[in-house]
Amino acid sequence: MVRPVTGGWFEVHGTGPVRLVPLSVDTLTIGRAPGNELPIDSRLVSRLHALVERFPSGWIIRDLGSTNGTTVNGAPLREARTLRDGDRVEVGPARLVFRAPGQHTGTRTVGVEAPPAPPALTRREGELLDALCRPYLAGGDTFPEPPAVRVLAGTLGVSESAVKKHLTRLYDKFGLVSNDDRRRARLAAEAVRRGAVS
Repeated sequence: MVRPVTGGWFEVHGTGPVRLVPLSVDTLTIGRAPGNELPIDSRLVSRLHALVERFPSGWIIRDLGSTNGTTVNGAPLREARTLRDGDRVEVGPARLVFRAPGQHTGTRTVGVEAPPAPPALTRREGELLDALCRPYLAGGDTFPEPPAVRVLAGTLGVSESAVKKHLTRLYDKFGLVSNDDRRRARLAAEAVRRGAVS
């Protein structure tokens, strides 16, 4: 028999001092409107952005059709999914860390298949991903920044131009089509999620 999760909280980063929001009710709304249980004052956040609900198997998060979307561990949230202790949720400028000590570790997602296998990689692409993902795999900082292109070039002993070319191919292979300044971080998160690095 699955025991329900009886506690938990979100650590809220990126909107001022770190704060803790306890999961003391069965339903918690996240959004810009001040009436939400977890309000986030930012134009990047919809008035009613996301919903977190308690079920016997754990806490489920779903995006409520927000304008700018929600990500969990760097992956866009398209369907409801079960949160696990340590999951990182991004809503606008807010970075939320889900905490549920002693949580049942059964099914991770609801209505979502396991992540797809990683794409085939060349030796150099694999080395680049290893270097890119090292901060994520080392633990410590909850929201690590990926190494800069020049740092990656120095680590691998290649030119910055070569690193940029490899990154461009990796973005294509992992289906990261948007061209923004968070793309390296999203690539690292996706590589970890799909098991391309260990």
